[in-house]
Amino acid sequence: MKHHFSVFLFPAILLLLHCTQTLSQTPTAAPAKAPAAASAPPPAATSSAQASPPVMVPVQVSKGPVNVIKILQKAGGFAVFIRLIKSTQEDIQVFSQLNDSRDGVTIFAPTDGAFSAIIKSGVLNSLSDHQKIELVQFHIIPKILTTANFQTVSNPITTLAGSGSRFALNVITTENMVNVTSGLTNTSVSAIVYTDSQLAVYQVDKVLLPLDIFAPKALAPAPAPPKPKKDDGADTPMVPKDISGAVSCVMLNTMLISGVIIVAAAFPL
Repeated sequence: MKHHFSVFLFPAILLLLHCTQTLSQTPTAAPAKAPAAASAPPPAATSSAQASPPVMVPVQVSKGPVNVIKILQKAGGFAVFIRLIKSTQEDIQVFSQLNDSRDGVTIFAPTDGAFSAIIKSGVLNSLSDHQKIELVQFHIIPKILTTANFQTVSNPITTLAGSGSRFALNVITTENMVNVTSGLTNTSVSAIVYTDSQLAVYQVDKVLLPLDIFAPKALAPAPAPPKPKKDDGADTPMVPKDISGAVSCVMLNTMLISGVIIVAAAFPL
């Protein structure tokens, strides 16, 4: 009897010990789940950060318009054009246009090779100071023209030199080419020297010659001879009148009177 009781009692004791160990291990298992619970707050913090306004990063303001002379000097091959711009003081005009206007500036810059023909022939040196100013101004457009604008621009383009038939400048695009013509010069844009939102400088391999300077001007008609002035004064020439009839009548009357006298003397009463 005691043997059977001990057989049943031993498993009960083992079960009781197992339950006691399980209950005693439960508090130690709880910290293992703590990291999962602690990872919940970061998403809430991220959501609040996205809702806040963006932080503005300060941008350095430009110190002013770019220097066209320095751009051409850096590119190289524009020594003659640079000299003309300086001598005519058109660099000041371009600076003023970039500084005072939002329209920008476009420059067609001829290379030194482009000037060689009119330098060797002496044409460039024969120009007056005013004509040199107009020649430089004819290469400057007082508005920014990108390569995309060339396809929609209205011809003729107005330059700083002016507009009209004597200063007509036309731009025609064909596929990937941009042709520029002045009536005397036909060339194309061979390179983009510089471009930004306000300034575009394009290289051309010929000098753009305006008609107003280089085309022979039509001769003025000869002045008409002056019309004779009408004058009612004494200086008006007198036209001689034909008085031969009156003289004949006087002579005839004289002869008649003389005849009467002679007859009267011959036959006295």
